[in-house]
Amino acid sequence: MQPPGPPPAYSPTNGDFTFVSSADAEELSGSIGAPDVKLNLGGDFIKESTATTFLRQRGYGWLLEVEDDDPDDNKPLLEELDIDLKDIYYKIRCVLMPMPSLGFNRQVVRDNPDFWGPLAVVLFFSMISLYGQFRVVSWIITIWIFGSLTIFLLARVLGGEVAYGQVLGVIGYSLLPLIVIAPILLVVGSFEVVSTLIKLFGVFWAAYSAASLLVGEEFKTKKPLLIYPIFLLYIYFLSLYTGV
Repeated sequence: MQPPGPPPAYSPTNGDFTFVSSADAEELSGSIGAPDVKLNLGGDFIKESTATTFLRQRGYGWLLEVEDDDPDDNKPLLEELDIDLKDIYYKIRCVLMPMPSLGFNRQVVRDNPDFWGPLAVVLFFSMISLYGQFRVVSWIITIWIFGSLTIFLLARVLGGEVAYGQVLGVIGYSLLPLIVIAPILLVVGSFEVVSTLIKLFGVFWAAYSAASLLVGEEFKTKKPLLIYPIFLLYIYFLSLYTGV
């Protein structure tokens, strides 16, 4: 009877490991690699690093979370500040050309008020009014804000349906005629009569642009009570420019 031989090597069916007896193996060597952990991010599989795996296993996976980009954060700066240059340009044309025969929808200046357009006009008027007297800038902005408030309160008392933002926008935009006549006054400043006529024309132009937008049919016979203070307001604006 022959002695039994060594037991046969066991080969698992899944093929992951192979066991051999020490008598048949002259040298055993090998390595254990870290498992590849894959994340499904939007359908794309990417390999996760060892440090990432370590943080997730320790419960610090929240440190690796990335928020989705908000589409609102990628808006252009002008859109973020609610600045519509085309709308501002159209309103400027409506104020500079107040004649109804030109076909402009001038009511958009009142019905769709904005802040940046009138502010830009007021600041530009302040810049050309400097002549070394920087205190005029703060005065012009102050008169714009509180003068518009006075017109607004008076309009409400007289029964007008107008908001303060609408008055602020109309009064600010209507400074454009005074800006237009400013370079003309520099040329004809030595001719007192011509200069006075141009000043009156500019004030009437500005007052008419503002009053035609603010003084509606609801005022009926009370229109002069609102037109007169608007006219005085632009006279004061012009006096700040000329230094009178």
